[in-house]
Amino acid sequence: MQRRLALLTVMAVIGLLGLAQAGSKAQPDIKGWEKGGEYDQLYSAKEADTLKGRVTKIMDITPIDGMAVGVGFEIEDKKDKSIEIVHLGPKDFVALSSIGLKAGDEVKVIGAWTELDSQDVMLAVKVKKGEDVQLKVRRTRDGFPYWSMTPEDRQREMAGD
Repeated sequence: MQRRLALLTVMAVIGLLGLAQAGSKAQPDIKGWEKGGEYDQLYSAKEADTLKGRVTKIMDITPIDGMAVGVGFEIEDKKDKSIEIVHLGPKDFVALSSIGLKAGDEVKVIGAWTELDSQDVMLAVKVKKGEDVQLKVRRTRDGFPYWSMTPEDRQREMAGD
């Protein structure tokens, strides 16, 4: 019980540090990533899924012309070895350093599938690396993006996780 509580505490702290570090810019550039925008409307909880595999490449992304630069990665699906694309969020918000994500890491991605430019893409809710390290970028129950929340709302959300 005490070990589980300690792990949960570590996960919450790492998540908060990642968000705090990402939110350190006074005004992060989230143009085009806002809640209710064209890109956000691609997220559907009905398309929720889990993907496990190895990160093959981390990259900057611009899902729709005119959007702020975001962060994504390619993952080799553990099941069928296919290469899938995962979108995390706006680059000014997402702090990969909070979990030390790099090519070669084994991860579990929870998110929702969508089609963008005739390609299937997973819009991540969270990325788990190992048992006790994760980066959350959206609210699990409905996909509400953390970058559209106030810092206080993000803290409450992480505390309730």
